[in-house]
Amino acid sequence: MSPQPPLEKGIRVPESIPVRIDFEAITQLFTQARAQGRDFLFEHETYALLNHSGAETPPRTHLLAKGSRPADEELTAMPGDRVVLKIVSPAIIHKTEVGGVRVVEKHPDNIRSAWRRMMVEVPENYASMIERRSIHAPEIYRGLFGEALQQAVARDIQGVLMVQFMPPDSQAFGNEMIVGIRNTREFGMILSAGLGGTDTELYAERFRKGQAIVAASTALTDGEAFFALFRKTICYRKLAGLTRGRRRIVTDEQLIECFASFIAMANRYSPVNPEAPFIIEELEINPFAFTDYLMVPLDGMCRFARPGSMPAARPFHKIGTLLRPETIGIVGVSTSRINFGRVILNNILAGGFDPANIRIIRPGMADFEGIRCVPDLASLDVKLDLFVVAVGAHKVPELVDQVIAARAAETVMLIAGGMGETEESADRARKLMDRIRHAHAAEDGGPVFLGANCLGVVSHPGKYDTLFIPEAKLPKRRGDHTRNAAFVSQSGAFMITRLSKRPELDPAYMISVGNQNDLTLGDMLCHLKDDPAIDVIAVYAEGFKDLDGLAFTRAVREAVGSGKELVFYKAGRTQEGKSATSGHTASLAGDYMVCESCVRQAGGIVAQNFSQFEDLLMLAQRFHGKRINGNRLAALSGAGFEAVGMADNIQSDDYTLRMARLDAATVDKIAVMLREKGLDALVQVKNPLDINPGADDEAHVAAVRHLAEDPHVDAVVVGLDPLSPAMRTLAECESGRYNFDDPGSIAAEMPRLAAALEKPVVGVVDAGRLYDPLVERLSAGGMAVFRSSDRAVRALAMYIEGRLYAETLRH
Repeated sequence: MSPQPPLEKGIRVPESIPVRIDFEAITQLFTQARAQGRDFLFEHETYALLNHSGAETPPRTHLLAKGSRPADEELTAMPGDRVVLKIVSPAIIHKTEVGGVRVVEKHPDNIRSAWRRMMVEVPENYASMIERRSIHAPEIYRGLFGEALQQAVARDIQGVLMVQFMPPDSQAFGNEMIVGIRNTREFGMILSAGLGGTDTELYAERFRKGQAIVAASTALTDGEAFFALFRKTICYRKLAGLTRGRRRIVTDEQLIECFASFIAMANRYSPVNPEAPFIIEELEINPFAFTDYLMVPLDGMCRFARPGSMPAARPFHKIGTLLRPETIGIVGVSTSRINFGRVILNNILAGGFDPANIRIIRPGMADFEGIRCVPDLASLDVKLDLFVVAVGAHKVPELVDQVIAARAAETVMLIAGGMGETEESADRARKLMDRIRHAHAAEDGGPVFLGANCLGVVSHPGKYDTLFIPEAKLPKRRGDHTRNAAFVSQSGAFMITRLSKRPELDPAYMISVGNQNDLTLGDMLCHLKDDPAIDVIAVYAEGFKDLDGLAFTRAVREAVGSGKELVFYKAGRTQEGKSATSGHTASLAGDYMVCESCVRQAGGIVAQNFSQFEDLLMLAQRFHGKRINGNRLAALSGAGFEAVGMADNIQSDDYTLRMARLDAATVDKIAVMLREKGLDALVQVKNPLDINPGADDEAHVAAVRHLAEDPHVDAVVVGLDPLSPAMRTLAECESGRYNFDDPGSIAAEMPRLAAALEKPVVGVVDAGRLYDPLVERLSAGGMAVFRSSDRAVRALAMYIEGRLYAETLRH
């Protein structure tokens, strides 16, 4: 058995953390709390944890325990003339809302008075809040009301924490920072930082993406790398004094040390660290305030747990057999009607697979249409490389048992749904997954299973197609020719819809993973990252299995590091979207912001919508071998609106392009060409270049060549002006004057030029259906073509941004 790579491999802990972390003391804090029956630390214990982590300025604290009688000297031992009093309760998280935080003069009588008042008023306030908003009531208080609820709250209050008062330099917006780590189901340990204080959630919702809060996988980053991400936030600009009227209040080195310390703690107390004595479920400091260049935590919380079991390893090396099988078996083929099994069989044959190496499980028949039939799996004369199960869900468990018992197949494709998409089928899915996991404990790992709810696989290298969509409804480009992409989708319908709309995408592999009852998205990436024939991987995801998001992003990082490109779309961006995905392919939709951040951090290019996903995949396929030196764009068109539209779309939250400043030699070359074409009096040479509707095919090609050869230009977008009377852009024309079959037409010359140039060139055909043949001809020539200039520039900008970031990861 070839086990799954251990998840702990590749965790990045800085070689030289600039702070000393006493992990033994931190573990002791968790041990003591657990001995008291707690899975959390009180605030003063969280400050102790920070002190052991190397934090420079945790405040002094003293617990005024319920029922204690401290002396005056004890109450006035804090430095300064004021102290902060905070209620201590395992149930009360947001203390301020219930009067659980007070600043008082450091006098024994003042402190005692406020302490006693809080012990009375806080239970009343908290009980009242619970009764007004019962949905927020902790489990221990559910069903309690009135005096019984107040008594229960009062019983759980441990006392009041007296904290040293350390006034911040400023109360202005942006002077507080939140830093936290949390254990996520899909991606493991995540570090986040940004604008802190009581309105953190509001900031995250209202500010543009990446401005209020940033997040990253601690397994894929270090202090300096996370700081580079944090520098883009409003919080950093405020703290560093980069906004009007502000001064710097913290050094970059302090921030890097803080982030490095949190990352080191996250990776030590991580679910993927086999030596972790505890797991930090959540550690949050909100906020850090700043006093005379000191980082001062003003509030903190920490939850922890004992380590659980790691996800079972799967022999995912067998994916190679699944994608390139020598033998295929299928059950569920009707000999009297066209059912799913029959369509799948027809598609397997249409894909070019040798009929002699196919077996149909069909009792009572020796052969069907020349293909050998056997009554059951035990009667097979060969061990199958791939077994396609195209029967109803109620029959699947028995067949899985037979496959495992008879060792009949290396890989199995489960087409049927009804395996976890609904609550009713969840039990069937759990039992199925238990059987499969038990089989993986065998010496050879047992068979691997793709699906259930798998629409099928198209494998051009393997010469087969198991989609249950008839060829007449989804024609494909069969035969051998260069294909450099793989398309992995949790939704089979999404995958085939993209191919139907954009047949030019034509990936080498189309893989529907369905419910991920066994093989996961992470497994697929772990295999495809090492496939030398694949340059581009496109993934549509709805959710990841436990910790598979981390395995996935590690594989993305390795794939990008070896020169591949990944285009990614994550469904379930809204709460409604999460609900829809969970009922679709039995996925558990996670936190979109975390997913997007982790995939970007690993080097993937994240699409924001379906159209963008298609566009980015097309660009990645066409431009994988092109050089991307920077983000300087040259644009030209014979339509003024189009040239302006290109310039108007060079910036957004996700990307930034710059209009290139043309070299003097380029300006001269274009000017000479325009003069030769009689257009010099009509066109001013600048960027973007409005080349005039009088420019013919040759002029467009020459202008693109000159722009692409300019050392200050990194990419070119060209409007191909299909309606211009000077252009040959029609498939058929009575006079023949406008036909693009002419060897000098834009349809012939521009793809040749684009292929020869080292830099990417994007064409735009902004016109109606009459010009569809032109688009098809240009695309068949290998050119990247769009139907509008704004969409072209946006897609190219996102692609360039992703390529440039990926390049930084390789060095």
